[in-house]
Amino acid sequence: MANISCNDIVKSYGGHPVIEGLDLDIPDHEFVVFLGPSGCGKSTMLRMIAGLEEVTGGRIAIGGTDVTDLPPGERGVAMVFQSYALYPHMSVADNITFGLRRQGASRSEIAPRLTQVAELLGLEKFLDRKPKNLSGGQQQRVAMARAMIKTPQVFLFDEPLSNLDAKLREKLRTEIRKIHMQLKTTTIFVTHDQLEAMTIADRIVLMRDGRIEQMGTPDEIYERPATRFVADFIGTPAMNFVSAEIAAGDRLVAHGEGMTLELSRDVFPDLAPGQRVELGLRPARMDLCAPDARNVISGSVVLVENMGAEGQVITEVAGREVSFVTQSFRDLSPGDPVTFAISPDHIHVFDPSTGRSLRRN
Repeated sequence: MANISCNDIVKSYGGHPVIEGLDLDIPDHEFVVFLGPSGCGKSTMLRMIAGLEEVTGGRIAIGGTDVTDLPPGERGVAMVFQSYALYPHMSVADNITFGLRRQGASRSEIAPRLTQVAELLGLEKFLDRKPKNLSGGQQQRVAMARAMIKTPQVFLFDEPLSNLDAKLREKLRTEIRKIHMQLKTTTIFVTHDQLEAMTIADRIVLMRDGRIEQMGTPDEIYERPATRFVADFIGTPAMNFVSAEIAAGDRLVAHGEGMTLELSRDVFPDLAPGQRVELGLRPARMDLCAPDARNVISGSVVLVENMGAEGQVITEVAGREVSFVTQSFRDLSPGDPVTFAISPDHIHVFDPSTGRSLRRN
């Protein structure tokens, strides 16, 4: 069993706290992604779990064993870094098996394990090559194989795909997910790329300023953001935010900047007439509509961005920009009048003073 438990973790540099009182439990076999902007503490947390950073306060346990003060080599973890850190004078095979050979493993023990990880990562025909004769994606697979051959309890990935181009990143993140499904080793993956997190995580730990802003499955994070920060950080294109006021009447209605939108009473039962709120409208949840449709927003086209199968249409509504996504974008041009709509069930409402979501849990 390799569950990970972090209790009341504190990390300070020179008296300046960067993580304060963080609690986190990761079940055995789970693939968790630490996500957040630069400087939020995600890599610092990973390095403390690995034993590469000292913990200022709190306790870290792996598989029920307190590892807070253990050196990295005794924690049963393997780490893959953003930098491949391969030995240029060694062959691929020697790079992969270096750690085992240093531990004194025999050739008879190393050979089958090398064959297994090489096959898993598609490196069989590269074992005799030097790193300089490999592509960036192949070098990163060698770094992964070097970690995997040790059969650790926990895999730790610190932005391992950041140095690769977009196509290679997509290919390798798919391979990493497939490998996890086969090995089922508890895994923590650090990234600032929300698309990467959404596509590979069982759960996302979204961090901000050294604390956990929200933790949940990709669907939970996307569909039910706990705060305005989460809603803004997750989703491409980014969410639209509109200041509004709740109106009096039989229906739950918000009057915003150039729009009047009906909300769901089942989702927001505590909203009161006259209350100031901030509405969150995902571009992907809006589309072109007829003028008599429900929750219509009218504006004029500012810009159309072709994204392939669909396009982002940026519009001007009452002097501010609001964007939506549609497959029917090719006939739209700047200056065209346009109407689009959103279902009440897809509108998010936040407290403008705290940033917290006002939806019923």
